[in-house]
Amino acid sequence: MRSCELHDETRGDTRVLRFRGRLTTARVNEVARRLRDLTPDGRPTVIDVTQVERVDTTGAWLIYRIVRDWTKAGAVATVEGADEDTLKLIEQVGANDRPVKIRPDRTNPFVRRLGQVGDHVIDVVDTLGGFLGFLGETMRVFVRTLRHPSRFRWPAIVRQMEVVGVNSLGIVGLMSFLVGIVVAQQGAVQLRQFGAEVFTINLVGRSVTRELGVLMTAIMVAGRSGSAFAAQIGSMKLGEEVDAMRTIGLSPTEVLTLPRVLATALVMPLLAFYASILAIVGGGLFSWLSLDIPLITFVQRIQEVVPLTDLWIALIKAPVFGLLIAVTGCYQGMQVTGNAESVGQRTTAAVVQSIFLVIVLDAFFAVFFTALGWI
Repeated sequence: MRSCELHDETRGDTRVLRFRGRLTTARVNEVARRLRDLTPDGRPTVIDVTQVERVDTTGAWLIYRIVRDWTKAGAVATVEGADEDTLKLIEQVGANDRPVKIRPDRTNPFVRRLGQVGDHVIDVVDTLGGFLGFLGETMRVFVRTLRHPSRFRWPAIVRQMEVVGVNSLGIVGLMSFLVGIVVAQQGAVQLRQFGAEVFTINLVGRSVTRELGVLMTAIMVAGRSGSAFAAQIGSMKLGEEVDAMRTIGLSPTEVLTLPRVLATALVMPLLAFYASILAIVGGGLFSWLSLDIPLITFVQRIQEVVPLTDLWIALIKAPVFGLLIAVTGCYQGMQVTGNAESVGQRTTAAVVQSIFLVIVLDAFFAVFFTALGWI
């Protein structure tokens, strides 16, 4: 019997709604229409499903709705003849019978915005706490490795130095060269109004050596290598390779994080110095071709106006920036969960947070070194 039938019967003082056949989505249309025409008459009602061959979610909902609506109308309705699976399905359908708002209640825009700000603040605090914990774990592993130098993974460190440093020489050099030209050109335009074009050399030398060289290099490394760290470790998290390392007794911090952190911290001073030199070359080339300042004059003037402290400031900031970029990228990679979409989100977060931290720390360094009198 494949169709679904409904019989309205009487058993003494009890009303019986007897179903036969299959209470499935494809079979209940006619029965559902008949049920809409039936109304409770106050007598106790029994829903007999003894002769029902199969019940799916639609059929279970139909039975549950009869029990619910008729009981509310004063006719106590019960189910008879259902096996354990059918009763469980009806129970699960009933457990999900909750009112759902098609449109949520409108809230005050100010309150809604305030809630969003609060959520962002909580997220920032959680992220900062997790980052500091990850940084502390990295430092702990580094100190432990210092006590046992044989634990340093030199091939991995050298490989990461090649990826972060050598492979980025082209893009960092081109960017720095163009930045030097732009600084010289814009400075010359303003200084020409006062007949002081020669001070373009001072502007290029000091701004590039002290700030722009290391800052632009850090931003480039954050976008290039920080994102790569997050994506690589995030993909390993999805593939459960990180969990496999822990299972066999390897520390993911020692194997994955420490080589990247050390490599980035070591190559950043070299990249910053390289970027500063090429920016000065770009500024000197522009000064020679557009301002008629001989190259030998430009070089001599650079030596006179750029104090050695500017170079030391850049070389002090560079490894700290590299440390922050690498730790941020690895931390965000370790936070990947769920699916590939999380890899993209964490990679983006790694770049944004790295650049933000670099700029904040650069501002701190500027105030700190000024207070020391390194102007």
